[in-house]
Amino acid sequence: MSWLDDLGDDDEPEFDEADVRVRPNPKANRPRTKRRPAHSDAEIARVLGVDRGRYTVLVDEDLPNEHTVLATRARELRKMPIVTGDRARVVGDTSGDEGTLARIVGIEERTSLLRRSADDTDQVERVIVANADQMLVVVAAADPEPRPRLVDRYLVAALDAGIRPLLVVTKTDLADPAEFLAHFDGLDLEVFTSGREEMPLQRIGAALVGHSTVFVGHSGVGKSTLVNALVPDARRATGHVNEVTGRGRHTSSSTVSLRYRGEGGNGWVIDTPGVRSFGLGHVDPANILRAFTDLAEIAEECPRGCTHLPDAPDCAIVEAVAEGRLGPGGAARLDSLQRLLETFAKKAQEPGA
Repeated sequence: MSWLDDLGDDDEPEFDEADVRVRPNPKANRPRTKRRPAHSDAEIARVLGVDRGRYTVLVDEDLPNEHTVLATRARELRKMPIVTGDRARVVGDTSGDEGTLARIVGIEERTSLLRRSADDTDQVERVIVANADQMLVVVAAADPEPRPRLVDRYLVAALDAGIRPLLVVTKTDLADPAEFLAHFDGLDLEVFTSGREEMPLQRIGAALVGHSTVFVGHSGVGKSTLVNALVPDARRATGHVNEVTGRGRHTSSSTVSLRYRGEGGNGWVIDTPGVRSFGLGHVDPANILRAFTDLAEIAEECPRGCTHLPDAPDCAIVEAVAEGRLGPGGAARLDSLQRLLETFAKKAQEPGA
């Protein structure tokens, strides 16, 4: 029997507001709400670089009063990657005066996103740059030796992101790049060659006008040297190649956007740190063949479901290479394609894939 049963009809308990227990708010702050401000007064700015949680953004781009502003990200964006090339919505003090700090409250829809992974089996993406429409692959003819398959990976990543690839071969005074370039015969790829005494800055610059171009390449190939020549005030650090290992030392440690000002107009140069590997774990395998434009055209004659691997029956690409119809570089390109396809085929067979 409860204590309520001992009460008569006239003894019913009475309750008032004093009986309600309210848990105190020790932080004395306002309760959280999911409603976020609209930030209708936000300005659109280009993210030029990221350094330890601080973002350098360009406000009033292409206007006489354009200027850089230091900004931090809003709390609600803490799980969203903000990268060089992003178009950010910025509020707060956007004067750019010393000691001021604005806030990024949103990211505009991206037109492209260039990514890489640590290796081909890693599903974790490393976002490199946003909104680029061109990729300039820089490779040396020698010192360090050129790596065709690394370039193939750049091409696959570019086309998977919807970015047009270009190729620059530096240090042609040290070696003839003809054999290396034969690997790319038949590809829809504009190629520039550059030596110590002759750097085709005018031709390369003309290709940059009106575009946002991300520069990529192996460490030590002269990428930063080329950037400094195209953008004189860039002051990107340059290094040398180790004579013992043949590897270049990482000099550019961060990705930055730099304004290119040429005779025909302006553009954006996005310099990235040198890398020795470029994983494609994030790429749709169906897009790999698109990087090899001449092989993709012949693949239309293949049987449905053709894997294009060495044991694929009636593969039109394999037959074309065997007959010598794709020139001296055809076999090398097919080998590179098949290596990439085999990597993805093995990944698809792994448990949990």
